[in-house]
Amino acid sequence: MHAITVREPGGPDVLEWTEVPDPQPGRGEVLIDVAASAVNRADLLQRQGLYPPPPGAPDIIGLECSGTIAAVGEDVTGFSVGDEVCALLAGGGYAEKVAVPAAQVLPLPAGVDLVTAASLPEVACTVWSNVVMDGRLKLGETFLVHGGAGGIGTHAIQVAKALGATVAATAGSDERLRRCADLGADITVNYKTQDFVAEVKQADVVLDNMGASYLGRNIDVLAPDGRLMIIGMQGGAKGELPIGKLLSKRASVMATGLRGRSVEGKGAIVAQVREHLWPLIESGAVKPIVGEVVPMSNAAEAHRLLDEGDVFGKVVLQRDR
Repeated sequence: MHAITVREPGGPDVLEWTEVPDPQPGRGEVLIDVAASAVNRADLLQRQGLYPPPPGAPDIIGLECSGTIAAVGEDVTGFSVGDEVCALLAGGGYAEKVAVPAAQVLPLPAGVDLVTAASLPEVACTVWSNVVMDGRLKLGETFLVHGGAGGIGTHAIQVAKALGATVAATAGSDERLRRCADLGADITVNYKTQDFVAEVKQADVVLDNMGASYLGRNIDVLAPDGRLMIIGMQGGAKGELPIGKLLSKRASVMATGLRGRSVEGKGAIVAQVREHLWPLIESGAVKPIVGEVVPMSNAAEAHRLLDEGDVFGKVVLQRDR
């Protein structure tokens, strides 16, 4: 099969469309004939040599895919050859085939086409696990997401709105904020010209992709009993934690990632997504937001697009035919 490999750590041009051995499904796994994958920030870090795959995961980049089941390993139930699915991966999505534990596989939501479905697993599992399962967002609370125009942000806005929260989002231009408002954001903040603490005032749950540079202000904006969920380090990896403020607010800070979790841990999230989030997508309350579709063999261009930060929503890699 063909897959995108990394010639050496570096810029987008180190990505190459090359011949590699076909994967084989093990016990409890299915083999997916990939229709599409999608680009995530973690992919850019892996390309640069800054985010190696966990033990046992493929070296090939790609944390999600959609496609058709081509083979089923031993002890797999609930899926059959020919099923159209999407899947959360530990790696291997930028390829024509990938083997994945069946616990991390999802049927396509009704009404979502096969290529668009590749944009869903990573954002759906990240948002649901952080905002709902760990962040415990409830009806009537205020939710703040940073990077509201990105893949995670566009999904999180819609999920929080569907759950009955007041939604605040930050982004870097008025046009991108207008589109966030169209998705359901009640409060929009241009992070280049406005202070989100002053504009939002209090948030019960904050979903943060910036890390160190926003740590102090994120804690400032937390409401009493607020929950700060950190999922990225775009603004740095080390910050000073104001413990006094946390104590006075009875607030909590949690940092989570999906990729390094066990199959059982990922499977538990996938099961929740299938039960609770898929119906919201099928009803139209939450829509996949795809900003660009690029041929998989031209993954370098897709990485440039994401790095430049002008895409609204996800960048999808469609397999070459």
